[in-house]
Amino acid sequence: MELPEMESMASAIGLSVPVLRFLLCFAATIPVSFLHRFVPGGPAARHLYAAVTGAVLSYVSFGFSSNLHFVVPMLSGYASMVLSRKYCGIITFFAAFGYLIGCHVYYMSGDAWKEGGIDATGALMVITLKIISCVINYNDGLLKEEGLREAQKKNRLPQLPSLLEYCGYCLCCGSHFAGPVYEMKDYLEWTKRKGNWQPTKMGLSPSRYWATFRALLQAAICMGLYLYLVPHFPLSRFTEPVYQEYPIWKRLGYQYMSGFTARWKYYFIWSISEASIIISGLGFSGWTDSNPPKPRWDRAKNVDILGVELAKSSVQLPLVWNIQVSTWLRHYVYERLIQNGKKPGFFQLLATQTVSAVWHGLYPGYIIFFVQSATMIAGSRVLYRWQQASQTALLKKLLVLSNFAYTLLVLNYSSVGFLVLSFHETLAAYGSVYYIGTILPIVLILLGKIIKPARPARFKARKDE
Repeated sequence: MELPEMESMASAIGLSVPVLRFLLCFAATIPVSFLHRFVPGGPAARHLYAAVTGAVLSYVSFGFSSNLHFVVPMLSGYASMVLSRKYCGIITFFAAFGYLIGCHVYYMSGDAWKEGGIDATGALMVITLKIISCVINYNDGLLKEEGLREAQKKNRLPQLPSLLEYCGYCLCCGSHFAGPVYEMKDYLEWTKRKGNWQPTKMGLSPSRYWATFRALLQAAICMGLYLYLVPHFPLSRFTEPVYQEYPIWKRLGYQYMSGFTARWKYYFIWSISEASIIISGLGFSGWTDSNPPKPRWDRAKNVDILGVELAKSSVQLPLVWNIQVSTWLRHYVYERLIQNGKKPGFFQLLATQTVSAVWHGLYPGYIIFFVQSATMIAGSRVLYRWQQASQTALLKKLLVLSNFAYTLLVLNYSSVGFLVLSFHETLAAYGSVYYIGTILPIVLILLGKIIKPARPARFKARKDE
């Protein structure tokens, strides 16, 4: 398509040319992923197809420089596995994140995204996580299984992947555009048609079409809702005098609607990526225990929309929002900071959220949001402990309702920082509602230190046994 035609199409639907080009390439990951199964020549040919199609889609979407940016952390990660297996995990973790931070600072991609532009840093974010998990799992291959966590046992790599396998994993059919993040071991088994993808004695082969159609239908609904809502709740309203004239309940309502509106854009993106991973077959994660058995596509799933919007507790949010990245953070940051024989605490939670903030970019809004999210989750845990220890059904229901309302309030209050990014606008929006979403979690955390509920009777009985 010639550039003038691209410009006219972009202007007709209200997008910039770079964003339209990205969306077209992003949508193309679905047919590209579908064709993966038909590639002749065995696993090597499939690895080559995955790597080449991913690189071509990146080139068309972002330009030649995007692939150069991907090559730097990819090659440094592979080199660390070849040269220093014992320390490759820690080396790659800091080297890959350091390069990503440098790109974030140089391109200031958050500003570009706010103004309708786009660059390759979003895809680099996904590739960074894939590289680190692959290298750490190769590092774990040196360790004995005794004492390892289940995730480490499942994902460890005893042997070094070939360079072709590694490139296919990193760029697979454009899956690095928006995720989801998956493990090297799963990718290798899928490509070789082993594990979950090995034909069963019953001949069961999961049909991908209905699940793909459902994901695409969800994507269409999400984009429709986003396009309808976004003109009514622009982020620019936070800096307009009319917003300051709102009563506090209306300001809180506007913060809720701003977060609610923005989430549908992410739901759309993740629904498209889910369709792509499902149609490729990589998203298949086994069969249900029902009769007849039904296929599960958990590996493709990155968000549970109702789970986010109706979360009863902030603790549930990492399990339903950006699911695969949350899983990555749990396996490669949170769990690895827990000392043997000790329980995790606020430090592990805060460190994990800080890594997530840095991964997104060094904008004050991101850092404030993820620090806020750590206190939000800690405050929600206090409410949950009180709820579990409550002796009456009425009190328990009130605490459940309180935790739901608390999550709704603090999540959407905090998300303003994630959306506006700048320090001044974030503090102005928080200050407009008297920092209620910052103060409330801290108060709950402090009260949790003072009001310590008694251990439920069933736990006492179990301990006595």
